Amino acid sequence: MTNIPETGRTPRVQVRLVVIQVLVVSLLLTLGGRLWYLQIRNGEEYAEEASGNHVQQVVQPAVRGSVLDARGVPLADNETRLVVSASRTDLMKMPDDGKAALTRLAEVLGMKPKEVTDKVRLCDAETKQPCWNGSPYQPIPITDEATPKQALQIRERSEDFPGITAEPTAVRRYAAPGDANTAQVLGYLSPVTDAEIEKAKDSDSPYLRSDQVGRSGLERQYDKELRGKAGITRYEVDNLGRVIGEAKSDKAEPGANVVTSIDARVQRVAEYELQAALKEARKVYDDNTSMNYKADSGAIVVMEAKTGRVVAMASNPTYDPNAWVGGISGKDYARLTGKNSNYPLLNRAIQGQAAPGSIFKVVPVAAAVNAGYGFDDNYECSSSYAIGGQVFNNFESKGYGSIDLGQALEVSCDTVFYRLSHEEWKRDGGIKPKNKTNDWFYKTAHQFGLGKETGIDLPNEVTGRIPDRQWKKDFWKANKDAWCKAGKKGGDFIQQLSYENCLEGNLMRAGDSVNYSIGQGDTLVTPIQMAAIYGAISNGGTLYHPSVGKAVISPDGKQVREIAPRAGAKLPMTRKTRDEIDGALEGVATRGTAAWRFGGWPQDKIPMHAKTGTAEVHGKQTTSWFATYTDEYAIVMTIAQGGTGSGASAPAVRNVFNALYGVSPEGKIDPRKALLPQPQKSLPRIGRDGAIDSPRIRPYDPQPEPSPSTQALAGPPATTGRRD
Repeated sequence: MTNIPETGRTPRVQVRLVVIQVLVVSLLLTLGGRLWYLQIRNGEEYAEEASGNHVQQVVQPAVRGSVLDARGVPLADNETRLVVSASRTDLMKMPDDGKAALTRLAEVLGMKPKEVTDKVRLCDAETKQPCWNGSPYQPIPITDEATPKQALQIRERSEDFPGITAEPTAVRRYAAPGDANTAQVLGYLSPVTDAEIEKAKDSDSPYLRSDQVGRSGLERQYDKELRGKAGITRYEVDNLGRVIGEAKSDKAEPGANVVTSIDARVQRVAEYELQAALKEARKVYDDNTSMNYKADSGAIVVMEAKTGRVVAMASNPTYDPNAWVGGISGKDYARLTGKNSNYPLLNRAIQGQAAPGSIFKVVPVAAAVNAGYGFDDNYECSSSYAIGGQVFNNFESKGYGSIDLGQALEVSCDTVFYRLSHEEWKRDGGIKPKNKTNDWFYKTAHQFGLGKETGIDLPNEVTGRIPDRQWKKDFWKANKDAWCKAGKKGGDFIQQLSYENCLEGNLMRAGDSVNYSIGQGDTLVTPIQMAAIYGAISNGGTLYHPSVGKAVISPDGKQVREIAPRAGAKLPMTRKTRDEIDGALEGVATRGTAAWRFGGWPQDKIPMHAKTGTAEVHGKQTTSWFATYTDEYAIVMTIAQGGTGSGASAPAVRNVFNALYGVSPEGKIDPRKALLPQPQKSLPRIGRDGAIDSPRIRPYDPQPEPSPSTQALAGPPATTGRRD
C-alpha cells in the first residue's frame, strides 16, 4: 500500500479553514454591527415602539357641549340612553369568536344576527359600513335604543352574553323645543374618518377614532368647542391582547356650550309660517303655466337689524337631525339625499340661489344716484320700453306716467329701471365698451356685498352671482363650445339663445343690462345676502356679517367668550339717499305693492318698510320674494315656484312680525303676547354643576286670518294681482 505524504493535503485544508474563519468573522461582525445599531444607536426609538405593542388605550368619549338658544333653551344637547355594547377583546377569547353570544344578543334586541356581527367587525379598505372604525379595545356600540326590559335580560343572563354590556350613556339629542326643528342651522354628527384623523393629527385639536364630528351647521362650525376632550385609559396587554394591568388614565373633559342668537319661539313661528305659505301657494292657480304653483321649497331669515345676529332661520323642505344619531340607516340616507328628495339637507337660507326680482331694486336706485341721477327727478314709467326690435314690458303693461325714484320703488316700475340701465350702458360704450367703463349698476351691487359670501358663521355658504363684464367673459369661455353646438338661428327659445351666446356671449348686451336692472337675467342672490342688505338700510347703512353664535360658555359657567357682532362695509350711499330709500320702502308698506298685506298695521308705533319681488325663471314658475324691516328686525322670505311676492310670502312675514311684537290681525298691540319686541341682550345662566337656567317653550298657536273689513283697509282686491 502506497503511503500519501501529509504535506500533500495541508495547504488545501489550511486555505479552506482560512476561508471559513473569514466568513464566520464577517458574519459575527455583521451581526454585531446590526445589534449595535438596534440597541445603541436606535435603541430608544425601538424601545418606544416595543412598548406600544403591549400598551393599548380605551377611550371614554367626552360629553358634547349643548347648543342653546339666546335664552338658554337647548336646541341640541345630550340625553341618557341605554346603550348595548360589545367588547371585541372578550369576544375573540371565545372558541367561536363570540358568534353564539352575538346571535343570542340579536334575538333579544330584535335584530338580525348579521346586523349585530357587522357592527363589531373592524373597518378597513375592503370592509364597507356598517363596521367599527375605532380602537378594537374600545366597547363597540350595537344600539342606543335598548329598552329597560332588554337591558335587564342582558344583565340577568350575563353568562349567556359574555363581553356584552348594557349601560346608560349620553347620546346626542336634537330637542326641537316647542317644535322648533332648526335642522339646517344645527347640522348633525357622524363618525370621524381616517382622512380627518390624519389631517388633524398635528393640530391643536386632533381626533380620536371614537370621535363624532359635526358635518354641517353649527355642529361643524363650532365642533372644536363643542367636542371637549376625551378621557383615555391605557392598559398593558400581552401578545394575545389580554389585559394585564393599567398604565395611565386621563379624565374626560366635557365640551363647552355654544349660545346662539336663535330664539326658539321665533324659530318655531318662522318654520310654521314658511310651511303654511308653501301649502297655501300650492292652492293658487298659475295662469302662465295652467296649473297650481308647485311651491317646492323656500327659506326665511329673521335678523337683528343693528347687529346682524340671526334670530330665526328656516329652510324647507327640512328633516329630523335625530336620524343621524347612532348612525343613519341606508333607507333614511337615501330619503335625505336621493334624486327625489328635493335635498332637505340644503340650507336654502345660505345655499339657495335665485334671481331676486324687484327686491333687488334698492341696488340700482343707489347706483343711479351715484351715477348722477337725482332721486327726486322725474322719470317716465311707461307701459313698455323698446330696445332695437325687442320690447321690454312693465308688469301688466301698466304705466304710471312721470314719477321719481321713490315712487318707482313703491309701484315697482320696471321701465324706469330699464331706461336708467340702458342709458348707463350706452354711456359706457354699449356693445363696444370704453377702455374704462363706469359700470355703476354692477360696481354698486358688489359694494352692497353681492357676488360674495356674507361671512356668516355657518359652513358652505354660497356667493350668489353678479353678472358683470368679467363674469360674462369667463362664462362665455367655459360654455362657448356647447352654445355653438346647440345653437340654431331662428330655432326655439333655447336654440336661438344658444346661437346668440355663441356669437357674442362674452359681450355686455343692452338686453343683459336692462334685465339685470330689475333683478332678473343671470343675477343670483341668497336670502341671507338680502337680509343683510335690508338690515343695513334699517340701521343707517352698516352691512354686518351675519352671525348665529353669540357666546361660548364653559361647562361650569365660569368662562364666557362672547362673540361680538362684526360690522363690515358701509352701503355705497349717502345718508340722504339712505333716508330717501327708507321713506320709499315705508311707502311700499303703506300705499305701494305691499300695502294690501299690511292693512291695520300700527305704523305710527312700529314703522314697517317692505319691498315685494317676483322673479321670472325660464322653464319654471315665478319665485316669490318679500323683504321687510322695522327698527329692530329685517325679515326676508322666498318661495321657489311660489308666485308673487305679495301674494305668497307677504302673509307669512306679516304673521312673524305679529308674533314678534304681539300685534293682532286687526293691528292692536298686546305686550303680553309679544315674543321678542326687542332683541335678547343678556346671556343664559349656567351653574357650576352644569345646570342651565332655561325657560319653557310653548308650541306656536297661529293667529286667525284678518277679517275681511281689516283686509279691505289696504285697498281694492284688484291690487292682489300685481307681480311684485
